[in-house]
Amino acid sequence: MIDKLALYGGKPVRDKYLAYGKQSIYDEDINSVIEVLKGDFLTTGPNVSSFEKCIADYVGTKYAVAFSNGTAALHAACYAAGISEGDEVLVSPMTFAASANCVLYCGGTPVFVDIDPNTYNIDVSKIEERITEKTKAIIPVDFTGQSVDIDKIMEIAEKYNLIVIEDGAHALGSEYKGKKVGNTAHMTEFSFHPVKPITTGEGGVIVTDSQELFEKLTLFRTHGITRDERFLNNNEGPWYYEQIDLGYNYRITDIQCALGLSQMRKLDDFISRRREIVRRYNEAFKKIKGISIPFEEEFSNSGWHIYVIKLKLEELKCSRKEIFEALMAENIGVNVHYIPVYYHPYYKKLGYKKGICPETEKLYERIITLPLFPRMSECDVEDVIKAVTKVISCYKK
Repeated sequence: MIDKLALYGGKPVRDKYLAYGKQSIYDEDINSVIEVLKGDFLTTGPNVSSFEKCIADYVGTKYAVAFSNGTAALHAACYAAGISEGDEVLVSPMTFAASANCVLYCGGTPVFVDIDPNTYNIDVSKIEERITEKTKAIIPVDFTGQSVDIDKIMEIAEKYNLIVIEDGAHALGSEYKGKKVGNTAHMTEFSFHPVKPITTGEGGVIVTDSQELFEKLTLFRTHGITRDERFLNNNEGPWYYEQIDLGYNYRITDIQCALGLSQMRKLDDFISRRREIVRRYNEAFKKIKGISIPFEEEFSNSGWHIYVIKLKLEELKCSRKEIFEALMAENIGVNVHYIPVYYHPYYKKLGYKKGICPETEKLYERIITLPLFPRMSECDVEDVIKAVTKVISCYKK
């Protein structure tokens, strides 16, 4: 333990708090929303289909279906995959709870597969040992924006006749083997929460090349109601529609999609800025003993949704909490991504216990997320580097 008064007592690196993540909104984004507010459509309108086409074209898929949020999109993907009671779905535990909750929504059972200790993504070598006759799907997560090895996962899925729903919530704009993430899995989800690569306020999308899955996703988003003559039992006239399944009101609005379209025009610039900040971080932090910088596979060109350092606590002789609190005292907004899903009380009630994914649990005790977003100034980046250097050097004394 060090003298915390000595560490905290001096002037902090920053006078003002720096968030770990933040939306990047410009005047043209605001004006795009204002134009919709002056127009005829607020909910479902022409901007929705335009936004969906923009996303599909960007990642290279035939279809995109936008939803009110990323969790709704994952729920819809599980529905489209036919997940129901008795089905098992393989999921990474190093993710936000929604990646597993979507399985529960459909009556299925999440089965957690441990992570690769280098990439923090699902360990592909451990997938087959968790497959049973009940396994229906795999939900791999592109953690921090680094792509999973989706080709190998698809090979396993084909072998066992499984559906792959890639959780790319962090990965819009990331690349896998030179192609945009999103065009290999049966379905891929992207999120538009404010801290994600682009934002629509809240929002999500599923991209796919399958017309069958596209039709199921669209139906699920709109109460299970359709006007498509191919699916009607009767057709009483041009006003007529039928509810043919139990769906939800998961529609995204024209307001959100106008913002999304404007944001998409900046996405490549956003990604470029994120990569530049990460380059600066890596150069600075690889020289500091006591922490590990992120590892990136050769096949992945991450868009870097978040930047996660791993603490070498045995060298620092302290807890993660102490480092976390010290950085907060420097006005650096840090976070932890993520608490393993099965640690949550709700999952404990379902019977999940600690110890099932040892690599995930070991990593969780050591990680801290540092600020990373496109509108960070050079001064902001330098302040993060100074604060980490200061705190780590204090604990190494």
